[in-house]
Amino acid sequence: MKLNEEEQFILNEYEKGHIKTRTPLKSEIAKIKRIAKSTFKKDKRITIRLYDHDYKGIQKKAMEMGIPYQTLISGMIHRYIEGELFEK
Repeated sequence: MKLNEEEQFILNEYEKGHIKTRTPLKSEIAKIKRIAKSTFKKDKRITIRLYDHDYKGIQKKAMEMGIPYQTLISGMIHRYIEGELFEK
C-alpha cells in the first residue's frame, strides 16, 4: 500500500518511538462508532434510467466482482465524486 507524505511521516515517527499509542476511552470508542455508522449510512434513494446494454454490463461486472449491482453503481458514483475516477 502506498502511503502519502503525511502517513509516511507518522509511520516513521511511530517506528522511531516518538509516537506512543494508548487504548481509547470508552467515550472515544462510542463516538468513533457513531461517526462510522453515520458515514456508511446510505440515506438517499434515487431512480435512474439506463440503456439496456449498460444495465446488463453493470450486472455482469457486479457478478464478476461478487457484489450486488446497486453496490457497484453506488461505489462508482462515490469514487467519481471523490476524484478517484477520471475521464480518458
